[in-house]
Amino acid sequence: MPSVRRVKATSVAAITINDVADRAGVSIKTVSRVLNNEANVRPETRERVQEAVAALGYRPNLSARSLAGSRSFLIGLCFDNPNPAYVSEAQIGAITRCRVSGYHLVVEPVDNRSETADSQLEAMVFNVRVDGVIITPPVSDHPAILAMLESSRTPYVRISPERDRDRGPSVYMDDYKAAYDMTNYLLGLGHRRIGFVRGHPDHGSSYRRFDGFQAAMADHGLPVQPDLLAQGYFTFQSGVQAGEQLLRHPERPTAIFSASDGMALGVMSTAARMGLSIPTDLSVAGFDDTPTARVVWPPLTTVRQPINEMAAAAADILISGEAKRAMDDKLPIRRMLDFELIVRQSCAPPKA
Repeated sequence: MPSVRRVKATSVAAITINDVADRAGVSIKTVSRVLNNEANVRPETRERVQEAVAALGYRPNLSARSLAGSRSFLIGLCFDNPNPAYVSEAQIGAITRCRVSGYHLVVEPVDNRSETADSQLEAMVFNVRVDGVIITPPVSDHPAILAMLESSRTPYVRISPERDRDRGPSVYMDDYKAAYDMTNYLLGLGHRRIGFVRGHPDHGSSYRRFDGFQAAMADHGLPVQPDLLAQGYFTFQSGVQAGEQLLRHPERPTAIFSASDGMALGVMSTAARMGLSIPTDLSVAGFDDTPTARVVWPPLTTVRQPINEMAAAAADILISGEAKRAMDDKLPIRRMLDFELIVRQSCAPPKA
């Protein structure tokens, strides 16, 4: 009878925090502090522990960690945004940051106009027991939701809030300056009749972008003509409708600046249907720099909004404990991230 050789199987699950501590040459407590992203760990020690974690393929047991302390290692993200590209980018940014520290992301849609919006998010806070919540616009300005989070002592970070910016931690970009710079770019090309598609009225950024547009026009001594303005809702279809309104004008604009890429793409669709060539007959600019803006033809000139980075920064403020300390000390945290003007082939000087 042939002999049977038994091989002991080794799995990732069999690797413990003790193995990581041994390999890194530190105590178990130090490993725990690194995994929990706590302060007061030397950079070289943190790096050594992280290398040991990667080399061994160690994965902390989330349930055990939750039972061992007061944290659940879950971060919530709530949204009510008609732009799927925005939501997707925000999720990717938050997930990427959570993964580094062994956290998981729980995503919750909220109807911002509902009278029970705070109750929708309350289920996540009390049933799932998240360690903190990232609030994207327009939910970031919802008074009942903010009050519920504060009364339950749940740390939160607001992305691009419009009102009470010192109320809790916030991460944002300068929408006003971004719209001002894009309008300036179009004016620099020689455009004077510039149409503008406004963003969703529920979003504070819509007003700041429109204000930036108006300011740039005024600085060039140009009035903003009401008949060259159209209301949009951050959707492709609203851009189509705005394009029809603006491009059927007897003296149509030579350029149209939309407060989101989705609406800009709708304008481009309408222009193509009307037989207009972009950018020869019409220049089109957007806002966001979504993936579609890069693959549409011609590629869209736009403002790159750091959605991914803003969500990652919001998650970092929660995971590091800054949001909780800010809540305890009643100190505001405000992080402003840079935007970038992305010039592509959808804009050119107007016809002579």
